[in-house]
Parts: sequence; C-alpha cells; structure tokens
Amino acid sequence: MDLKGAQKAVDDWIKAHGVRYFNELTNMAQLSEEVGEVARIIARRYGEQSEKESDKNKDLGEELADVIFVALCLANQTGVDLHTAFEKKLQKKTERDHQRHLNNPKLKP
Repeated sequence: MDLKGAQKAVDDWIKAHGVRYFNELTNMAQLSEEVGEVARIIARRYGEQSEKESDKNKDLGEELADVIFVALCLANQTGVDLHTAFEKKLQKKTERDHQRHLNNPKLKP
C-alpha cells in the first residue's frame, strides 16, 4: 500500500468505525503519546534503561503503526497529500545531504 492508499484506508476506517476524526489538537496530543510509547520501548529494549516486566511484551511494530495511523489522520484532516510531501522531502534531503553524510567522519566504520 502506498501513502495515498494508506490515507484513503484511514479515511475509510474513520468513516466506518470512528464516527469522525478527533480534532487536530487531540490528534496532535495522541501523536505525541504514541511517539512516547515508541521512545519507551526503544529506550528500554535498545538503550541503557532496564526493561520493565510490563513492557517486555510490547510490540514495537504495533506502536510504530499507531504513530503512522495518527499521522495519516492529521494529514487527512488538514488536506496534506503525504505522497507528494514525502517525495518532496526525499528530494530535498537527497540534494542537501548527499555529500554531508559521506563526509561525516563520525559515520566512518
């Protein structure tokens, strides 16, 4: 599924199951909450914090999907075409960072 398809799938789901979109501020708060859940898993599973027993069964993929879902909701309700926006961002990063990362001594093996 591409980004256009994902945006449509979320919109279809909202219309069929979600009654309506939460307002943009609520979705922004929800996005922050979901990113926090991803950060907690990463910090405890891959970082230096010890993992709590209650966090050991948390699914990182599911939490990342939650982030994507809410980002798609925000894009839909604010009229952002994520496919076009992502293509523009990738082009911008390619032009700006092509040599930057190759020349970064911190990234040398």
